[in-house]
Amino acid sequence: MSKESSASMQVPVIAEGMTLGVVGAGVMGQTLIRGLLASGLIDRQRVWAGDKNGGTCERAAQELEIPVEAEFQRRVPTADLILVCVKPNDAPVVLSTIRNAGLRRETLLISILAGVSTDRLEALLGTDNPIVRAMPNTPCVVGEGMTVICPGRYAAKAHLERATHIFEAVGQCTPIDEIHFNAITALSGSGPAYQFLIMEALADAGVRVGLPRQLALTLVAQTALGAAKMVLASSRHPAALRDDVTTPAGCTIAGLLMLEDGRIRSVLARAVEESAKVAAHLGAAPAKISETASGHRAGH
Repeated sequence: MSKESSASMQVPVIAEGMTLGVVGAGVMGQTLIRGLLASGLIDRQRVWAGDKNGGTCERAAQELEIPVEAEFQRRVPTADLILVCVKPNDAPVVLSTIRNAGLRRETLLISILAGVSTDRLEALLGTDNPIVRAMPNTPCVVGEGMTVICPGRYAAKAHLERATHIFEAVGQCTPIDEIHFNAITALSGSGPAYQFLIMEALADAGVRVGLPRQLALTLVAQTALGAAKMVLASSRHPAALRDDVTTPAGCTIAGLLMLEDGRIRSVLARAVEESAKVAAHLGAAPAKISETASGHRAGH
């Protein structure tokens, strides 16, 4: 969905007179708040956040200039939308706290918890509140995030539109069937880490052949940015774009053959595959995690 179509929607992010809460004021929670404030989608006076870490609360409150409290329960009844940005293992306690703090039945919850399905979120919450599950990634920090969303059992089209508003404030957002979420978590959620590792390795290679480190890093980062924009802006396959750079008997084909010798395709594919397996267990109930761990121990 484009930013133009999103902007034309008449569905407000939050209802008049209500607030938006962010439970979990870590990197992603703060990033979403900054994106919403910068985009003008919500006034600073109508945003609050909560976090179990007192130090995080203090720093976030100073930087964001909004209330950030460990004891945020009294604010829950005022919320029309709550973003849940905690770690997957904290889901049972946090959702129970939100429910018992006077959660309104109409309040929309948007969860960015990796591996925690909408069914499990609804079971943990124990109400029929609308829930939207989202998987953003860290480039949201610079407004270039990629987020996918899917609705829970009680979420309607309007709830998905509101979630789209939220995440398009920090990048791109698209609705996807939940069956794909673990794979997307592995590919897009974890993807920036793969890219950073590749860029680090290429920058080291630049140093190896005589470049100053900062120059090598700048060259690598800008090249990665430009290559990504070419893929997004064109309708051409990456292989075709690669062929444009690969001249006969040239230096590019020599480098590509070395990468192929190192089985780079297989290594990257296996990384995503392994990450997807782990993502599938992140939000499992404790008993299931124990069974899985026992099975791995027995298998080895």
